[in-house]
Amino acid sequence: METPISSSERLKGKTALLSGAASGIGLASAWRFAEEGAKIAVSDIAAKKGRELVAALNDNGYDAFFFELDVVDAKSWEGAVAETVGRWGKLDILLNSAGIGRVYPLLDMTLEEWRRTMAVNLDGTFLGTQAAIRSMKDTGGGSIVNISSVMGMVGAPNISAYCASKGGVRLFTKAAALECAALGLDIRINSVHPGYIETPMVMRRFENIDDSDAAMTELTTKHPIGRLGQKEEVASLILYLASDESRFTTGSEFVIDGGYTAR
Repeated sequence: METPISSSERLKGKTALLSGAASGIGLASAWRFAEEGAKIAVSDIAAKKGRELVAALNDNGYDAFFFELDVVDAKSWEGAVAETVGRWGKLDILLNSAGIGRVYPLLDMTLEEWRRTMAVNLDGTFLGTQAAIRSMKDTGGGSIVNISSVMGMVGAPNISAYCASKGGVRLFTKAAALECAALGLDIRINSVHPGYIETPMVMRRFENIDDSDAAMTELTTKHPIGRLGQKEEVASLILYLASDESRFTTGSEFVIDGGYTAR
């Protein structure tokens, strides 16, 4: 699985629930959180991969369990939060990292395809955030990190549904953060906006391309730093937002894109 890194116990005593944790950024974050002292509730619709991750975490001496989560189902979210609190007494951190990305040309996209993207990327973030706040407000607060995208800040052809859903995550995060602050809740909510990261979701786009090397080169050149990002790099940023180091940070957007949006 992942290679453990040196820990400074930045999340010691914290409990964390992560959606979409069986792969990509969610998986890297699960390892990073565990290495920094957190107890980990791994959730994903991919049950086999999720259970394999939990087994590996536990084999390395960390405290983790798996919950099969459908992020578009409010009851499923309630169950995941209840299971986390039932085991460890509280929920301190939520990472909303479950998401889908599909290429749908605007004129060919069906309403069903549009709604599916919105459901997973935006509705799932709303439902997770709502369920976490309901728990955190009674147990001393917490930190919620929502994974958006650079495509929630700029547009691109053939992914209008993805852009719209991730743009929605960006502004939903700000509004929810302000609402928590107005209610006097010690709950921080921030969004992370990765560029193209070497995750299974991104790399799948090259599977059916004849000249995949040329396509990769073209995508890489969009990032002035000269390469795609690594999921562990994004996990390091998420760790900061999950930890008490960011306790004066809420309603903010954090871009990690190799310069993609700087042009």
